[in-house]
Amino acid sequence: MTETLDTQRTAVPSLSAQYQPGEVEQRRYEQWVAAGHFRASAESDKPPFTIVIPPPNVTGSLHMGHALDHTVQDALIRRKRMQGFEALWLPGMDHAGIATQNVVERQLAAQGLSRHDLGREKFVERVWQWKAESGGAILGQMRRLGDSVDWDRERFTMDEGLSRAVQTMFKRLYDDGLIYRAERIINWCPRCLTALSDIEVEHTDDDGELVSIRYSDEVVVATTRAETMLGDTAVAVHPEDERYRHLIGTEVEVPLTGRLIPIVGDEHVDPTFGTGMVKVTPAHDPNDFEIGQRHNLPSLTIMDERGVITAPGPFEGLDRFEARPAIVAALRADGRIVAEKRPYVHAVGHCSRCRTTVEPRLSLQWFVNTTPLAQAAGDAVRDGRVRIEPAELAKRYFAWVDNMHDWCISRQLWWGHRIPVWYGPDGEVVCVGPDEEPPSGAGWRQDEDVLDTWFSSGQWPFSTLGWPERTADLEKFYPTSVLVTGYDILFFWVARMMMFGLYVMDGRPPFDVIALHGMVRDQYGKKMSKSFGNVIDPLDWIDRFGADATRFTLARGANPGADVPVSEEWCQGSRNFCNKLWNATRFALLNGANVDGPLPEPARLSPVDRWILSRLQHVVAEVDEQFEAYEFAKVCDTLYHFAWDDVCDWYLELAKPVLAAGGESAEVTRRVLGHVLDQVLRLLHPIAPFVTDELWSALTGRETVQTATWPVTEPALVDDAAEAELAMLQRVVTEIRRFRSDQGLRPAQRVAARLDGLDGAGIAGHEPLIRSLVRLTDDEADFSATATLAVAGGVNVALDTRGSIDVAAERARLEKDRAAAEKEAAQARAKLGNPAFVDKAPEPVVNKIKDRLAVAEADLARIAAALEALA
Repeated sequence: MTETLDTQRTAVPSLSAQYQPGEVEQRRYEQWVAAGHFRASAESDKPPFTIVIPPPNVTGSLHMGHALDHTVQDALIRRKRMQGFEALWLPGMDHAGIATQNVVERQLAAQGLSRHDLGREKFVERVWQWKAESGGAILGQMRRLGDSVDWDRERFTMDEGLSRAVQTMFKRLYDDGLIYRAERIINWCPRCLTALSDIEVEHTDDDGELVSIRYSDEVVVATTRAETMLGDTAVAVHPEDERYRHLIGTEVEVPLTGRLIPIVGDEHVDPTFGTGMVKVTPAHDPNDFEIGQRHNLPSLTIMDERGVITAPGPFEGLDRFEARPAIVAALRADGRIVAEKRPYVHAVGHCSRCRTTVEPRLSLQWFVNTTPLAQAAGDAVRDGRVRIEPAELAKRYFAWVDNMHDWCISRQLWWGHRIPVWYGPDGEVVCVGPDEEPPSGAGWRQDEDVLDTWFSSGQWPFSTLGWPERTADLEKFYPTSVLVTGYDILFFWVARMMMFGLYVMDGRPPFDVIALHGMVRDQYGKKMSKSFGNVIDPLDWIDRFGADATRFTLARGANPGADVPVSEEWCQGSRNFCNKLWNATRFALLNGANVDGPLPEPARLSPVDRWILSRLQHVVAEVDEQFEAYEFAKVCDTLYHFAWDDVCDWYLELAKPVLAAGGESAEVTRRVLGHVLDQVLRLLHPIAPFVTDELWSALTGRETVQTATWPVTEPALVDDAAEAELAMLQRVVTEIRRFRSDQGLRPAQRVAARLDGLDGAGIAGHEPLIRSLVRLTDDEADFSATATLAVAGGVNVALDTRGSIDVAAERARLEKDRAAAEKEAAQARAKLGNPAFVDKAPEPVVNKIKDRLAVAEADLARIAAALEALA
């Protein structure tokens, strides 16, 4: 009928009066790791289920985004292990080129040194030293959260195996003509002194200025970057713009420089924007560069790598932001300024690492031709090989991969995978694979640049499993099952993994499902930011409320693709939920609940036992469906209400008098109670692993719930009749409790009462339970009904509340009820007294009105009797 547990139980540990997460979490985690519960084997004959962790930066620490990401991944992995899969969750870190180099350079600066003082080799040694001493703090924090990753497989994007994969990937792309070197406009960070890809640039709406400059009587252009005027090599207009067609082919002088530049016709120009004329600076704007290519315009670089003006003249040596107002002032003095708009809000790109304003810059860099790779990445989703959850976010994915620019992969750094290209003394260019010897001899040198960090992390799903070798791990665990990540790195990381995986793994995508979640926000939906003062440290919550409460709070807000609001109050509520589970299990243990042997036969089960077992079947089915749809919020909500409402608030209360009475019924209830808690703890374990493991071990006497099987539905235990019966009982009890509360009756105060109509409602057999739950006695001596209550299913309750209630308040309540009943009766009588209604309305409609009148008149009689009793 159901899974039975080993009857060879170990000694059942006692549970303390209160749950103390700090006394459980570290001990439990160390036991799990030592026992090897997180290890996965390529030799297993179990079906594989694989997740590779989005590798956090080696410089990083656990933030709420990580905590959310890891919680939902861990929940998926733990459930799949319990379902019998060979589940691998592979951990690791990203070398984070720019961020890590910045950390070490700041340390050197504090000593009055720069990386150039050390030289490349010594500087890289210094970074490795920092990584060994201080890097990877987040790995310890992952343990505190409860991540069940296979620590034996921990990888680092700069380790030997992954470095081999990176060099192999570069060589294959190069040999296939998909990697090339060219002068292009790239995003340049004057602070980090390196190129950035488009996805490493964060755009914000900043206050600036829009200045309209008169080049001649007929030529006026507007710009937000006046300093770039020094590098203008043309003015462009739309070739069909009647206003300016006659100017195409003529020349105009660039103010302050004396240079003559052509006026060209180009369809890129929007004739409806501004004056319909644009200045063209090919070396400092990507659109201008394209115009320059089409019209064979020269490219004049007018600032250096640090953003300092290099154009000869009075502005040479000024920083770009110093040069801008100086040039505007000079233009104003020369009568060239037509209009100035301040503030002018416009999108400005910033380096995602250091927040410096990015400068478009003409530079010789390495690029990946993404056209065929992006096409394949789009096709894999379109043809169903990869599913995006939620489906509506597929549009974002297609918007990116279908319009992807070539990817700038070179970085002017020393920390990272160095580009495996050598240049010879006579202009030779040789790309070297991992098993090839680089050329040597006089005049040969290796490219100075390193590869973009995303180049290596884009290979994470297969390089971590041993590619380019065909390892047992790669054969067993690739493709991975699901990628869980925030929608904010859909473009950064997901698309790159798709491109590389499809390219080198025989058209097999790196994962079957892309499950996207949103960003963690505060309880008001506001983005967490230090400037807003609303950043929450998950480690603080773990210290104060426990890892399970932190995880449950995050998962309970995680709807597919939606942002996740959190608050300290909600985390306190999750801690209370953990305490509720703890207290319920303590109660069960103290009352002899057991998990040994099969469940009793249905004939021995009470309606209450049949009800809770039936409800459990529905919950198991719902939770399975919700997990498969990545609806973690619904999983949490379903389990929360079942555990708190059905199990704790109802079943335990209904079980107390049975357990107290003893006998065979108590034995049956002990077994049912043990089974229900056993299943609830299993269901909750993926999201709240620590408290459930501690409680399950205490309940069952076994080592860990991780080795238990995942609950499955048992259709034979579904009992609609028992559910309907208990639903009626709950309605009656709830109404009586509400009445007692309205009357100010103390919870423990017992009141004499008569219960009528229980037979008709089908719950006559539960009268002792009902009386026990709502503190009603059946004392008939000197009984006088001072209050009556009509509840669900035709059940009526008469109570003798003399000396127990506020008579004035009860009289006011009854008068209010009488007014409502009189109104209902008057409306019914008016309709029934109207011949037009009675003659024309269908008979069922007329009968319904008659029934309403009868009920209202009965209510009036009951209320009159109650008022008389009060008097």
